[in-house]
Amino acid sequence: MVLVTGGTGLVGSHLLVQLVLSGTKVRAIYRTPKKLKEVRKVFSYYNKDPEAIFNKINWVNADILDIPALEIAFTDIKRVYHAAAFISFDPNDFDALQKTNVEGTANIVNLCLAYNIKKLCYVSTIGTIGRSLAGDEATEENEWTEQQVNVYARTKHAAEMEVWRGAQENLKVVIVNPGVIIGPGFWETGSGKFFKTANKQQGYYPPGGSGFVAVSDVVKVMVSLMQSDVAGERFIVVSENLSFKEILNKIATAINKKPPTKALSILQLKIGRYLDFLANVFTGSERQLTKNTLYSLQNREVYNSDKIKKILNFEFEAMEESIQFSAKQFIGEA
Repeated sequence: MVLVTGGTGLVGSHLLVQLVLSGTKVRAIYRTPKKLKEVRKVFSYYNKDPEAIFNKINWVNADILDIPALEIAFTDIKRVYHAAAFISFDPNDFDALQKTNVEGTANIVNLCLAYNIKKLCYVSTIGTIGRSLAGDEATEENEWTEQQVNVYARTKHAAEMEVWRGAQENLKVVIVNPGVIIGPGFWETGSGKFFKTANKQQGYYPPGGSGFVAVSDVVKVMVSLMQSDVAGERFIVVSENLSFKEILNKIATAINKKPPTKALSILQLKIGRYLDFLANVFTGSERQLTKNTLYSLQNREVYNSDKIKKILNFEFEAMEESIQFSAKQFIGEA
């Protein structure tokens, strides 16, 4: 039996679908009943009877910071997919990010060692890949520094260090570093915001760009790596390197909306950051435009996925296919 943490998130919920449909015995942890409702919605994208998938999963109410509950979840488990994380780019959330992402991952690694788990797959982020010089493609070998790095990526990098600690203690591990993940079901967070933004038909787009990948490809890579003999490696998982203009244009077209036509200027972004700061001070709202976020919006990062393609002989799905599938679900729920 395999254990999935973060099974109620974007990657985790789609991973559960693939595992169940492939006949794998699965246990997944959840924190609140509300999260299970969101999972059922994702399952409905793949089966007219989402309960048929849901009921094949052994659900355990647990938190990755709750060791006694985790010990129950780890019983009779052979492999672990660790996708649970707290996602925020607000510096004010650093302590909470550190607690969940670093301490929580340390707990998972320690239990993997204690329960003789055969293999651990950790879902990290492209943000822990070191930046390259302008125009060069970043690879897994790029040196990582904290310069111009958001608080989320900092804690995910520290979490990776916990995973490597487990590897040094003979735990077989693989780490995936996905780009911006496109997939349906979570429109208020992550890449779902691209669909919300495109739906508003705003005329402006950020001048930067990043690496993008379909959630279906991310879970296929994870499952394939866990079924392989590969261990002690990390992999960039990016299908296409796109500018923010390009991805917003593709999404807007897919949902029958007018694409943005004007790039945000540096001055506009700086003003937006200042207003965002004031909103945080006077209303307590979450920071959206920090200094590091501004850097990411202005600069385009380019990533190389040759390593995973070669190791697994893997071919990525065209982004248009993933966007069309996501757009269909978005339109149906808008």
